[in-house]
Amino acid sequence: MLYLQIIINRPVNQPFTYSYTPDEKEKPELKPEVGKRAEIMFGNQKLTGFIMEITEQIPPTCPVEAGKIRPIKRILDKEPLFGTELFEMAKWLSHYYLCTLGEAVFSMIPSGRRETSAGGFSFENELTVAQKNVLSDEQKAAVEEILSSQNTAPGQTKLFHYLYGPTGSGKTEVFLTLAERILSQGKGIIYLVPEISLTGQVAASIAERFGNTAAIIHSGLTPSQRLTQWHRIMHKEARVIVGARSAVFAPVPDLGLIIIDEEHDGSYKSGNNPRYHARQVAMKRAQNLKIPLVMGSATPSVEAWYGMKTGTIVRHTLTKRLAGGTMPHISCINLNLYGTDGCISKPLEDEIRKTLDNKKQTILFLNRRGFTHFFRCNSCGFELVCKNCSVPLTYHKATHRLTCHYCGWSMTPPQSCPECGSLDIGSNGFGTEFIEAETRAKFPNARVLRLDTDVTGKKEELLASLEDFRQGKYDILLGTQMVAKGLNFPNLQLVGVIMADAGLHMPDFRASERTFSLITQVAGRAGRYFPDGKVLVQTYDPNREPVLYACTGNTIDFYEKELANRQLLDFPPFSRLVRIVFRSFNKRLAYETAVNAASIIKENTPREAEIIGPAECPIEKISQNYRYQILLKGKSVIPLQAAARKLAFEYTHNQNVYIEYDVDPVSLL
Repeated sequence: MLYLQIIINRPVNQPFTYSYTPDEKEKPELKPEVGKRAEIMFGNQKLTGFIMEITEQIPPTCPVEAGKIRPIKRILDKEPLFGTELFEMAKWLSHYYLCTLGEAVFSMIPSGRRETSAGGFSFENELTVAQKNVLSDEQKAAVEEILSSQNTAPGQTKLFHYLYGPTGSGKTEVFLTLAERILSQGKGIIYLVPEISLTGQVAASIAERFGNTAAIIHSGLTPSQRLTQWHRIMHKEARVIVGARSAVFAPVPDLGLIIIDEEHDGSYKSGNNPRYHARQVAMKRAQNLKIPLVMGSATPSVEAWYGMKTGTIVRHTLTKRLAGGTMPHISCINLNLYGTDGCISKPLEDEIRKTLDNKKQTILFLNRRGFTHFFRCNSCGFELVCKNCSVPLTYHKATHRLTCHYCGWSMTPPQSCPECGSLDIGSNGFGTEFIEAETRAKFPNARVLRLDTDVTGKKEELLASLEDFRQGKYDILLGTQMVAKGLNFPNLQLVGVIMADAGLHMPDFRASERTFSLITQVAGRAGRYFPDGKVLVQTYDPNREPVLYACTGNTIDFYEKELANRQLLDFPPFSRLVRIVFRSFNKRLAYETAVNAASIIKENTPREAEIIGPAECPIEKISQNYRYQILLKGKSVIPLQAAARKLAFEYTHNQNVYIEYDVDPVSLL
């Protein structure tokens, strides 16, 4: 009799003991091994679990007598799905991100029942001739500097690298060249891209260069197809693995390089438990294996910029656009100078007409994630911010109050502007449907395509629509941030940013960073293939730093100013955060649970750590659930994790309240 310690995908921080009776007739591949999956009965449910340990004696932690230990139903895998390296990563993931080991393992490994054909992204039957572009001197230097860092003395390796340069400066070619060189050393590569960028462009580039040694893991694959790719990777059939954030866990033997393209992108942070960040996981994996991690973006995250500034990340700079285009001319349109009849100003309207006459394409971009209602004086531009937190106050129509979603402080809206005394005050904002109606009215003969989450529920629809626009089937594309991500449109001449400062009114300390990044990225879509690209940025406040610096291309000044602001307010990268969210259909229950949790946390948190809240979340109600949050802030993340861990695994609370734990949150909404 053997006893198997099995973990399941449940928020229970312990393994469960099951029995297995050895059978000589059993096929060797169906015998239990650590890392294989077993089908078990858990209560009345049939579940799948991972075998973590096999013993001949009942484990001392098992509370059940020998006769009552249930046998497993069957073994599901012919071979283990992970080895020592990935198991150690799973243990780190569960410890760092405050989840159970079972939740960590199941988030890393595909859950398919059997292997199937993996669909059209695996290039199994393609043998292509590698097409290489000639590298510029800057690109060559970056490649050689990154590769030479592998050969430095032990303890002096510079493992983290950043490829920084404007959109269209050839970062992808450097990544592909690095991958090729690492591959020639007999090592494997993980190449991470934002989910939205898994388009035909990326697939074509990888297929051309690497043929049947590439595997692309994307959200369109079924769990069983993912399992097929997993086996191809384990058996060294696929050596260049391209995918979104979960590909960071790919079981690549002899892994030699991890690449993170568009490092700033928010989709690298998981929105479900465990709420891991692929950049953090990649850094840990690169450290463990002592291999280089290469990141790249035209707009690095503030944390990455700080790492470059302090020397923990080595910067490699590209300065030139390579596709024949030049950086587009960016103009600011001050909306205070034009009437408020609609959202497309006269200068933008005129440019759209010129572009249509030239048979070229236009993108109209709206940072739709901004709150639609923020308090503003139309005379002097004054905006009300919280007296405690220096973030904009949000107007709640139901309560007729302006509220801070960091600390909960609120006030009645003033009757006149506190700055200039003007009575011309109120709330501003509009959405994409409003803009679509106006665009169709002003340009009745133009072919208009609107892309946002309301229109494109499925990724396949989104990619098909983007391909239609690329092929010239539409004249004007109206989109949200999805159009800013690494997409190339050869016939695109004009980009109009409808309201650049919309995102600045979000009660989130990353609002400036996101606004600067989105304007810069969406501006980078224009003029990539010819020299007359134009970008028009509409704003109520052209002197607001993120807008001003994005429009003038003054990247260094933006990051320096933003770092100074973060340091003043003691926000990351100068502090660490853990966010705990309490949600329930019962508002009182959610609040009371948050209050009780706050008192427990205070008992277990060192004095130097700050506890903010509980307060309502900025978006108080989602899917009929009321939400409250507590923020833990400190110089080190370790005591914050320890306090949250005690709450996560020792606090018994009402089961109608769900508690979410988010270490290093990227959003506080």
